Amino acid sequence: MCWTRRSLIFAATGVGVLRAQAATPRELTAAAFAMRAQAVAAGDQPYGAVVARNGEIVGWGPSRVRELGEWVGHAEREAMRGAQRRIGEDLSGCVMVSTSRPCDTCQRAAAQAKLSRMYYGADATDAGKP
Repeated sequence: MCWTRRSLIFAATGVGVLRAQAATPRELTAAAFAMRAQAVAAGDQPYGAVVARNGEIVGWGPSRVRELGEWVGHAEREAMRGAQRRIGEDLSGCVMVSTSRPCDTCQRAAAQAKLSRMYYGADATDAGKP
């Protein structure tokens, strides 16, 4: 399934139209979990992430590790790549919301992309075997 900002907000909130105000932290978290559900439905690892700037989702990604056959398919990397395609390499002022704690490599990539903040749900030990 191809996700758009409209379908992410709908999946997260049940609201089918874009609103003028920014997405709330709860909506961003729900959108990350919508990405996680997509990954699970595709038979991949149970992880999802979104990147937002000023409350607007600019990047999203389900885990695609099994699909791609390599670690670069981590949900966080997918979300950051999508955001960088949309707004440029510098992600300062952006936040990433992930369903679980990002691995060290994804954390370094986030720092290199200059993400302002990262929020995550469960620790990696709580997420289950990759």
